[in-house]
Amino acid sequence: MAVTFWALVGLATLAGLSMAWALGANSNSPPFAPAIGANAVSTMRAAFLIGILAALGALTQGGSISETVGANLILGVDITPLAATAGLLTAAGFMAFGVYSGYPVPAAFATTGAMVGVGLSLGGDPATGTYREIVTFWLLVPPMSGGLAYATATMLRREEVPETVGVPLLAGVVGGIVSRIRLGVLPSAPGESQGSIAGVASRAIDGPAPAGVDAVGVLATLALAALAFWFVRRRTLASVDRGIKTFLVLLGSLVAFSSGGSQVGLATGPLEHLYGVELGLPSIALLALGAGGILAGAWMGAPRLLQATAREYAQLGARRSIAALVPGFIIAQIAIALGIPISFNNIIISGVIGGGLAAGSAGVSRRKIGVTIGFWLITLAGSVGLGFGLYRLFSAVLGIS
Repeated sequence: MAVTFWALVGLATLAGLSMAWALGANSNSPPFAPAIGANAVSTMRAAFLIGILAALGALTQGGSISETVGANLILGVDITPLAATAGLLTAAGFMAFGVYSGYPVPAAFATTGAMVGVGLSLGGDPATGTYREIVTFWLLVPPMSGGLAYATATMLRREEVPETVGVPLLAGVVGGIVSRIRLGVLPSAPGESQGSIAGVASRAIDGPAPAGVDAVGVLATLALAALAFWFVRRRTLASVDRGIKTFLVLLGSLVAFSSGGSQVGLATGPLEHLYGVELGLPSIALLALGAGGILAGAWMGAPRLLQATAREYAQLGARRSIAALVPGFIIAQIAIALGIPISFNNIIISGVIGGGLAAGSAGVSRRKIGVTIGFWLITLAGSVGLGFGLYRLFSAVLGIS
C-alpha cells in the first residue's frame, strides 16, 4: 500500500508539473503579446521575462486560487492523488493542444471543468454557489476588459489629451493599484496571510483615521501613484515614443507577474489535499513546484503563442497595447483577491480586441475571434466529460481510487 501511495504521489506531482509547464507556455504568454505587437520588446526577451515574473507572482500571490481549485469546486469529497492526476492530465492535454495549434486555450476553463468532472466521478456534490460566482465573473470579463481597453485607447487618441499627460496618468493609476495588491512576502495584519505596501505603511506609522479612513494607507497609495506618474512623464517628455514603450514593457511585466499569481493555482490546486493534508507540507512548497513548472514552460514554449496572439488578433500600436494591458492588470488582481480562477487568454484577448476596435474594426480578425470563442466553450464542456471519464478509467484499470 505504501508503494502504491508514493507511486501515486509521484504521478500526481508529474501531472502538476506538466500542467504548470503548459501554463507557462500558454496562459502566461498573452500579457506580453501587446508589447511584442507594438515592437516594444522582442519575442525571446518577452519569454524570458514572463518566466521570471510569472514564477515570482506564483510564489507570492498564488495561494487563494489554489485553495479554490483544490477545495471549493466539489463538496463532500477530498481530491485523491489519482483524481488529481486525472484532472491535471485532462487540463494539461487541452493546454498542450493550445500550444501546438497556436490557439490560446483558457487554462481556467480546462482546469475548472476537469476538476468538476473528477470530483463528480468521485461521488462529490456540485458546489453550485461557487460555480455561479465563477461563471458570473467569467461572463463579466470580456465586457469589462474590452470596454476599459476601448475607453482607454479612445482617450489616448484624443488630441486634447497630450500623450505626455494621458500616459503618465495611466501610470499613476497603475502605481496606486500596486500599493494595494496583496503579497505573501510582505508583513500582514493578524489573521491575514498576505500584506500590501499601503498596509505595511499604515501599521508602521500610527496615523489618524478620520471617518474610519486609513489616512496613512491613502497617503502611501497616493505617493506610489505620484512616483509612477513622475517616472513615466519624465520618460515621455524626453521622448514620447520611448516613454510609451517603457511604460508598455513595465505594464506587461506587472500583468505577467499577476498572471503567475492567478494561474499557478490551476496546477497546484488539485494537489492541495495531497500536499497539505496527507504529506503535511507547507503551502509554499506546492507553490514553488508550480512556479518552477511555469518558469520552464515560459522559456521553452511561450514564443510560438506570443507570436500568434501578438500578430493575429489585432495589429495594435503601442497606445492601444497599453489600453489592452491596463484592464488586464486590474481584473487579474480583483480575481486574485476574490480567489476566482480566471483565463488570462480571455482577459488579454478581450483587451486586445477592445483596443483594436478603438481605431476601427479593420485590424481585428473576426474569424479568429469566433474560432477562439468556440474553442473556449468546447474546452469547458469537454474537460468536464474527459475528467469524469479519465478518472473512472484509471480507477477501473488500477483498481484504486
